[in-house]
Amino acid sequence: MDKKPRIGVTGNHRSWSPSWWCTKLALALAGAQAERISVKHHWSGQPLDGLIVGGGDDIDPEHYGGQASEKDEFDPERDTLEIRWIKWALERNTPLLGICRGSQLINVVLGGNLYSDISVLRKRTYNRPGLLPTKQVFVDTDSHLFALCGKSKLRVNSLHHQAIKDVGNGLRVVGRDLDQFTQAIESNQEKPIYGVQWHPEYLFYLPSQFKLFRWLVRSG
Repeated sequence: MDKKPRIGVTGNHRSWSPSWWCTKLALALAGAQAERISVKHHWSGQPLDGLIVGGGDDIDPEHYGGQASEKDEFDPERDTLEIRWIKWALERNTPLLGICRGSQLINVVLGGNLYSDISVLRKRTYNRPGLLPTKQVFVDTDSHLFALCGKSKLRVNSLHHQAIKDVGNGLRVVGRDLDQFTQAIESNQEKPIYGVQWHPEYLFYLPSQFKLFRWLVRSG
């Protein structure tokens, strides 16, 4: 029997982490084994065929020259760990999927920056968080993401109040919402990188969202 691809999944270290369990299930359905990596879950040392950088706390603005607000919550240890893992994946050309915070952090590592809080900037969309696919993302039809998902308009969920502002080196914006905030990025250098602002691990029952996990597994 062929050995299952092994995918590293970074995230918070909490015992109860719905995003981890949903990501693990999505990867299992795609034919892979997930390995949890956090400040309390150390890498086993076994080879990884892909990497997911998950969602969660805000990124400390010291990493992109931003300003912190009183409501922001940071996890410096997690920032350091995930920055190291993103660089690891980039150096090895390991398939990389960033989810929400993960997409933002990939952008920051590659020299981009963020809006610290987009809630006051929204005009055509609301900023109420939710797990259901109630928001729209418009995907560029000349993008790899469009070829993968097969749709120019995706229904997604939203749990964020930060967003990518200026895109990092080697990346391009390929998905936007009604307010034109960045919702998806990919490599413009044919590297195996996707970043999405929503949470596909809670939407893997939708074929267009499950394809992100299947891509990661098959690309490793």
